[in-house]
Amino acid sequence: MTLHRSATRVLSRALVALTASALVAAAPALADEPCQSPYMAKIVGQEDYVYVWTLGDPALGAQSDSLVTIDANPASATYGKVLSRAEVGSINEAHHGGLTDDRARLWLGGLDSSRIFVFDVATDPAKPKLVRTIDNTTEVTGGLAGPHTFIALPGRMLVAFLSSKDGSGKTGMAEFTNDGRYVRTIWMPADAPYGYDARPSAKLNRLLTSSFTGKNVYMTELPKVLATPELMKQFGDSMIVWNLHTMKPLQTFRVGGAPLEIRWASSPENDWAVSTTALDHKMVLVKRKPDGTFEAKTVADVGEILPVDLSLSADDKHLYVTGFMTGELKHYDMSDPEKPVLVETINLGPQANMVSQSWDGKRIYVTGSLLSKWDKPDAKWWMKKFTLGPDGKLAEEKGFEVDFSKLGRPHQMNFGSKALYGEAGGVDRVASLGAPASAAR
Repeated sequence: MTLHRSATRVLSRALVALTASALVAAAPALADEPCQSPYMAKIVGQEDYVYVWTLGDPALGAQSDSLVTIDANPASATYGKVLSRAEVGSINEAHHGGLTDDRARLWLGGLDSSRIFVFDVATDPAKPKLVRTIDNTTEVTGGLAGPHTFIALPGRMLVAFLSSKDGSGKTGMAEFTNDGRYVRTIWMPADAPYGYDARPSAKLNRLLTSSFTGKNVYMTELPKVLATPELMKQFGDSMIVWNLHTMKPLQTFRVGGAPLEIRWASSPENDWAVSTTALDHKMVLVKRKPDGTFEAKTVADVGEILPVDLSLSADDKHLYVTGFMTGELKHYDMSDPEKPVLVETINLGPQANMVSQSWDGKRIYVTGSLLSKWDKPDAKWWMKKFTLGPDGKLAEEKGFEVDFSKLGRPHQMNFGSKALYGEAGGVDRVASLGAPASAAR
């Protein structure tokens, strides 16, 4: 696709800013609790742990990607401290991951190596253990590369990829059993070959996917990408509605440059999802119409922040958007999804990436690293925590900030709870796994 002028303007300004900062290549978006797979067990009380998939960086003394476990329970004597760091033995461009439907395993991917790492988080939730490495992903899937989004299906994991073995953005999705056995590959349509996020709605029997770019672009230094017209053309602009059961594409929307993370509304009465276009800085609403089809439309301009991650509260009222380029966290009131209202903007630092929140919406966590070739030279490595106050505004918990300066570059976060593995009363199951007959068209 050819980028819109606004997208080119955003990235041109980014190039100026990064060049002025003397950017040098250095070693680098799905998911928070309300926005996890509807097939997963959920934590309805206080999370005990935050699992942070962390990119190795030799400059920080971190010679390997690792899963870092943080104590997140205020009642604990080690609250806010690192409980464990499990290395995988290599640097793979650690980025995203996801839990299986029973939350016993945490799958984590490397965008550069295409390896998938499977951790046991059930045996000892405070000290996850690497139990399997799938290092032939590209071969077994028939050519997919860059595993990005990991979504639980009943007894299976659906993995959305960013690239293919030739480094292009032509890509697809693959299913695996929970223990790592390959099942099948689903390629993106020929007229919309790019991929990124993949989010299911069980009640509607629909899957919604978005698009980004291939390895040839995301593993290239950002200034070079911005200065190379051919690379700038290699960004997707599509979102696709699929039949979740048959995995057949039903509708394709052209929504603007690089629609990234997708979040479905959780409330039973709401049949919509939201995304943001990173390059066109728009908020996009994808909404089910009375006839069962969907429509996509722009509902807000989020500003030239280069939006990279989203978190939508379980009551569908609060949407948090992180801006990579400006290091901002934007908080929107989504009471009327057709007319989002900006509540507040919080400055986090030179850049920001992932945002995750607890099921009750009271606790919000943020990290900063995006991609090794795109991170800014003045970026700081941390995980911060905010609480939602009675006034509907966020307040940072100053004493909680976790310093990752010697651990690596922190990316996506997932939550853990002791109660999931033996203690009664702390776990519930997200309601129905089936889809209403009227929705399964």
